[in-house]
Amino acid sequence: MQPLQWNYRPDGLRAPALVCAFKGWNDAGDAASAAVSFVGESLGARQFASIDPEDFYDFQSVRPQIKLVEGQARSIEWPEVKLYEVRVPRAPRDLVLLAGFEPSYRWRTFTGLVVELAEVIGVQLVVTLGALLADVPHTRPVSVTGFASEPSLVQRLALSQSSYEGPTGIIGVLHDACTRVSMPSASLWAAVPHYISAAPNPKAALALIRKLEGLVGVAVDAGDLEGAAADYERQVNAAIQHDPDIQAFVEKLEAAAGDEESDAFELPSGDSIARDLQRFLRQRGEDDPKT
Repeated sequence: MQPLQWNYRPDGLRAPALVCAFKGWNDAGDAASAAVSFVGESLGARQFASIDPEDFYDFQSVRPQIKLVEGQARSIEWPEVKLYEVRVPRAPRDLVLLAGFEPSYRWRTFTGLVVELAEVIGVQLVVTLGALLADVPHTRPVSVTGFASEPSLVQRLALSQSSYEGPTGIIGVLHDACTRVSMPSASLWAAVPHYISAAPNPKAALALIRKLEGLVGVAVDAGDLEGAAADYERQVNAAIQHDPDIQAFVEKLEAAAGDEESDAFELPSGDSIARDLQRFLRQRGEDDPKT
């Protein structure tokens, strides 16, 4: 069986941009995967292909799911990567969305497959979305850093150029594969507060979407996500008010964010604070019907 499975081949896509997000290491607070999912739902995405998981996943790490069909028969849903087309007639280009878990094996083969698909359907720009844990306060606007194969893109979007060196995920390997075939690419990364990393972060997802709009020229109605981001911030603020240690922790992060040239300060260990905060948020989600 070929790993790339076509439902149909989309024809007539206008200057398409391929937008990718992978759950897992690259997706703190589920921000990147939520952003791509929201874009697809908002713009009426239609699935046209998938990548079979057999050669690329460790099913003990990313397990298939058993689902009931009509309450009786069982079916297994495998963790495949899905591809969608998005037709946006009033925008300068259409989109192709790629969503799934970060693969476990054969990254060079996997990324080569993605690049080959992009070439077949005429993709002109590959954009990846990611989210990373950082020492940032939840009260400030979400910082979005990025890099691109063309410096003009970084300047036009007013991105803070990433200077990261170290271990990479599938996103880094995918951009390397794009570079090897001279396919333009860009990556957007949202900074997620590490002390609430276990909770989904709609505020970071919204920041990624807003930067993506400027990059690809496609507008997204994100009213629902804006509401979710506001609710998220209210819940976190309420949680902080119940714990002076957390409040002091966030205040130190705010002070550091407000003075980029200040000397580095020592932060208290966030592990116990993070556990208490996440427990409080889960309780609010269970007890408060508005959350």
